[in-house]
Amino acid sequence: MQLSPLTQAFVLHFGEMGSRWGINRTVGQIYALLYLSAPVPLAADDIVEALGVSRSNVSMSLKELQGWNLVLLRHIPGDRRDHFTTPDDVWQILRVLAEERKKREVDPTLTVLRELLMQKPASEQDSHAQARMGEMHALIEQLTTWYEDVKKLETERLASLLALGSKITKLLDTTEKVVKFVKGKRPSREG
Repeated sequence: MQLSPLTQAFVLHFGEMGSRWGINRTVGQIYALLYLSAPVPLAADDIVEALGVSRSNVSMSLKELQGWNLVLLRHIPGDRRDHFTTPDDVWQILRVLAEERKKREVDPTLTVLRELLMQKPASEQDSHAQARMGEMHALIEQLTTWYEDVKKLETERLASLLALGSKITKLLDTTEKVVKFVKGKRPSREG
């Protein structure tokens, strides 16, 4: 399987970015290859040939991607080999990635913070440390609550929310002015 220069550039970039995302180069390259190949699933042998990596490396990388719920196993009639692909919808991929990162990184951090905040401080230094941890815990909890709300949004609404970008501050400012007006306070002429 020969990769076009365009595909090869994307695959190589994903491999390079892999280490920054906490995965190894081959896992990143395999995911990129499967993503671009979708909806046509690839067998492990196809991946070995396309990327020039060992069969064992491909097998271990596919297991890791399956552990992240980022690849789907497909069977092709008449072919006994396992074939792999990614979800077709990039938004579904984003949702899976966000959920998996939350489970692996955010949830354990919240658990540790809760446990540490429940301990009785032994010194003024511990009290200060707990206060700082409390601030971090509150922020992460707020972000987690926001994430739980956002992940329930339909894709179209989520895309619209993202498209708003910084315009959301104008909406919040307008909402503030309306609330002040309704409560009997005249909004200032600023802004």
